[in-house]
Amino acid sequence: MAVKFGVPPEGERIRSLVEERLKQAMSENGGKITVDWRGEQKHLYVISMPVDMLYFNPDTHRIRAQRTLDPQRNQVLEQTPWSESAQAYLHDLLRQKASDPKQTDPDYTALMEELDDFGQREPGIISPDGIIVDGNTRCAALRDLGTKDIRVGVLPADTSRRDINNVELALQLRRDKRRDYSYINRLIAIEEELASGRREEDVARDFNIKVKTLRQDRWVYQMINEAIERSKTSDGAQLRLVDFEEHQEKLRELQRDFAKKAETDPEAAEQLKESRLAMVVLNYPKTSLRLAEADFHSRYLNERLPDELRPQVQAPGTVNIPGLPGVSLPDAAVSVKAAQALTDQLLQAKAASVAGDKVKAEEQAEAGRLITSARKTFDVAVKLAGQNAQLEKRKIAVQERLTDAADYVRQCATEFAEAKAKRVLDEDAFDDALLELRESLARLARQASRTFSSPGDGVEWLLAATRED
Repeated sequence: MAVKFGVPPEGERIRSLVEERLKQAMSENGGKITVDWRGEQKHLYVISMPVDMLYFNPDTHRIRAQRTLDPQRNQVLEQTPWSESAQAYLHDLLRQKASDPKQTDPDYTALMEELDDFGQREPGIISPDGIIVDGNTRCAALRDLGTKDIRVGVLPADTSRRDINNVELALQLRRDKRRDYSYINRLIAIEEELASGRREEDVARDFNIKVKTLRQDRWVYQMINEAIERSKTSDGAQLRLVDFEEHQEKLRELQRDFAKKAETDPEAAEQLKESRLAMVVLNYPKTSLRLAEADFHSRYLNERLPDELRPQVQAPGTVNIPGLPGVSLPDAAVSVKAAQALTDQLLQAKAASVAGDKVKAEEQAEAGRLITSARKTFDVAVKLAGQNAQLEKRKIAVQERLTDAADYVRQCATEFAEAKAKRVLDEDAFDDALLELRESLARLARQASRTFSSPGDGVEWLLAATRED
């Protein structure tokens, strides 16, 4: 049996009003809204309810990550979710931008303007006790506009907490005009569904993704949580889930490259992960992160690090295997430990820099200076890695161009035969094109003759083919 929600303080009065208005809607054969309900479609009558009478859903996934931004208010929310202060906190969170709680979400502003201009188009969903299942943000916007009523469909009388969660997710994943969950809140929702005992295949289907994608996102979510744990400072400051909100594509690409590298060289994969995670902390763009390969730290960073960013790294030791007495394996290599230590420093500096009044002003200033120093060092390393990437690209560009040219010539031979058979071959134009090809090959041959003192068979052929008798 599913766990029931605690009834809000005004739950009985709300239920009475809901029942009264449902009877009227049924007698008038009023409008309905369709939802996925316990494995089937259910049509709910729509009624009008006072916006100030309803309760924001404390479990809504839309602001799950943002709830922890203010630990004190979140504690009130967890202990007394229906209190005026807890509901006010939810109202504030619904207005905020997911990646920057100090700003009002532009989507929220746009929603308010749409509601002000055109009114409410889509009804929300509530439980019989007045808990908003779908339409929390719309209700918040209508309250801010001073609108008195909101149109809502009403779930059945035996609605449970699990039902509310399922309906919210099902409506969110329809991909209609509702505001999408933020990246982090989506990851949280997936983990909560799996924690409830559901299979990966079923959750992936509900979220309209492949099982492979679900597992990739779970890896990213685990890495984020580990990074948050690593970011803890001696003063208790640490990063938050929302601090990773705008790095979705960087983190997904990191996971793909890590998994590919780990198939052949797990140690190199760890070095790649640490360097790129450090660059995420320093807010580099995705194009710069791609330059951080497994050797980025040892090849471009290590010798350029100032003393303050060069942590002491212990020599590699061994790790005992639980349950296997006397069996041990070597722990991370020195190169991996060095990269991890640097990333830990930057994670903790970032945590201190965004901690506000939780950290002393001088410590925040020191953290900011450390990040600035790291950014200067990484800028040089990224530039060098970029130059090397361009050099490597130029090394293979010549042969790739010739391979492409060979493909075109083969295709030309096929199309030549077809054009000849259909009597549409322009012989003069074909002859002019061959002369251009001869000139291009002659130019290439002149470069080759100056380069190779002992030409191979291919170069010999090129020189012979373009030699003028």
